[in-house]
Amino acid sequence: MNKRPPVNRKRVVGRLLSYVGRGYLALFVVVILCILVSAVASVSGSLFLGNLIDNYIAPLLTMEDPDFSGLARVILMMACLYLVGALCAFAYNRLMVTISQGVQKRIRDDLFGHMQTLPIKYFDTHAHGDVMSVYSNDVDTLRQMLSQSIPQVINSAMMILVTFVSMLATNLLLTGVVIVCIFFMLLVTRFLAGRSGRYFVQQQVKLGDLNGYIEEMINGQKVVKVFCHEEEAQAGFDRVNDALFESADKANKYANILMPILMNIGNVQYVIVAMAGGALALGGIDAGITLGTIATFLQLSKSFSNPISQISQQFNSVVMALAGAQRIFDLMDEPAEEDHGVVTLVNVSYDREGRQLEESDKRTNLWAWKVPHSPEAVMVPVETGEDGAVTELKAPGEDTAWAWKYPETKEGVTYRLIQGPVRNVEGEDYYLVKLSGDVRFDHVDFAYEEGKTILHDITLFAKPGQKLAFVGATGAGKTTITNLINRFYDIADGKIRYDGISINNIKKPDLRRSLGIVLQDTNLFTGTVRENIRYGNLDATDEEVEAAAALANADDFIRRLPQGYDTMLTGNGANLSQGQRQLIAIARAAVADPPVMILDEATSSIDTRTEAIVQQGMDALMSGRTVFVIAHRLSTVRNSDAIMVLDHGRIVERGDHEDLIRQHGVYYQLYTGAFELE
Repeated sequence: MNKRPPVNRKRVVGRLLSYVGRGYLALFVVVILCILVSAVASVSGSLFLGNLIDNYIAPLLTMEDPDFSGLARVILMMACLYLVGALCAFAYNRLMVTISQGVQKRIRDDLFGHMQTLPIKYFDTHAHGDVMSVYSNDVDTLRQMLSQSIPQVINSAMMILVTFVSMLATNLLLTGVVIVCIFFMLLVTRFLAGRSGRYFVQQQVKLGDLNGYIEEMINGQKVVKVFCHEEEAQAGFDRVNDALFESADKANKYANILMPILMNIGNVQYVIVAMAGGALALGGIDAGITLGTIATFLQLSKSFSNPISQISQQFNSVVMALAGAQRIFDLMDEPAEEDHGVVTLVNVSYDREGRQLEESDKRTNLWAWKVPHSPEAVMVPVETGEDGAVTELKAPGEDTAWAWKYPETKEGVTYRLIQGPVRNVEGEDYYLVKLSGDVRFDHVDFAYEEGKTILHDITLFAKPGQKLAFVGATGAGKTTITNLINRFYDIADGKIRYDGISINNIKKPDLRRSLGIVLQDTNLFTGTVRENIRYGNLDATDEEVEAAAALANADDFIRRLPQGYDTMLTGNGANLSQGQRQLIAIARAAVADPPVMILDEATSSIDTRTEAIVQQGMDALMSGRTVFVIAHRLSTVRNSDAIMVLDHGRIVERGDHEDLIRQHGVYYQLYTGAFELE
């Protein structure tokens, strides 16, 4: 995330304004009006000063019996005017807090909502700490800009406009003197602010890099200590931190000298205006210049130069916030995970005769794929062989299965099997296929990067209820195959069919809802044990949660925890052993009750004694389900219906345990320890 094109300020500002306009437009208009009133009140006070000196204070100095009532009345009017300005200033600052916090909340909502749509590939290729930096640092700089910088800039711009008009109305010659001084201020601002702004953008990027490095070191702290990598970790941190220091130092160096320089130019301007006003008055060049006029103009010149200094001071905050906003919108603009599926997963039940499926609005624990019916489809009687191939029959018998035969590609046709002895359901525009867990790979190729094929011509099938195991060296492609089943990645060539349906045609959420996964690296969330198990099925009752835990043999140790199922887990379950965390992950998969299970090294982190306990629960969990198992412990795959031996992305051997042992091939060598899996 640290290599980006320059900030497109117009685009970023436009998107920020769209957030302000969503629910806060009226408040923002009120803010503008309050800022305008505050600016007018401030400038009016300066204009009052000239009137006060020339028409009230000066005449009183020559009176023998001065009357101060008029002076008191004017001073009271000035006080009221300043009070109105102060109230408006308080109001717009208070309203901008509401607007900035509201915009910040909506941006975080949209940011997190969009992040949930991103593909797994995005998180595999971006540092998690850098992503977190977008939520924290970048969003916070945006808040500061909205709540502080933007009101200050608008207020300063209003002050400049109102003050300039007032100066023109007061004296043209002195206005010309001020404009010359302001010209030099603008040159200095452009030089210094332009350089600091560029480094502030770099600072935001380097800050994200630093957060990413820290996040990696925190997660890997045990590894750092085990391998005595502290000095190298410190050196790496110093490199990243030095890069942040360099950009931050240059950014703030220019930013910090800008304000003193502008203030001193403003002081010089004040002196020049005073000298010029005195010279014009004493020399008789401009008869309209009075003592009150000079005093008024000196105030106006300050009111004109100070806002320019304030805008220059806020420039760096604005540039840094826009850089942060660019990073925010870049994350929002990351392409969402594509999903062109049309097949959904629905609850079904059998009709009164118990032969035909019907869609149900209630939870039935019986599921079916709801497939849109193609007008070109024709229903034909079929039978399936042991390898899953579909053969069309000439004439149907009483127990014949049926399938839709319809064009799936321009090159040919395909059959989609309707499970059951008769036509299950034929609706007006869809049909139902019972979810059974039949998974087939047909000449599948896959590459993470184009041109670098990882899997080559993978063909396999797992019938409902079968257990299929993958073994092979690290990097052989075992986990990649399971990632293709749940469509974390899409294949480059070939077909993967689930119950006869191409998984590309199944909506991804529905596809993944039908799969249960237990990964090698367990992820537990902050919450109770019960909530972590229920993560697999948010509708599960307490009884179903406990039944799932019992199935995974986790119920015993959970009840011995301080608060049992209500024990709070934090820090990815740091208060549990690795084996206990894995048992909860298995229970979480069990409560989902899917027809297909994927077990990726599910018992790799469990000791031998615990493994024996877990294996009983695993056997119960796998019963009646299609199961894909990845394991380095070959003892866990002996009872598999089929074992696929992978080598460099190819299936080099297949068969059950006894068959592969008799072949005396790669599996035999792995099993007997002739060479290691690694």
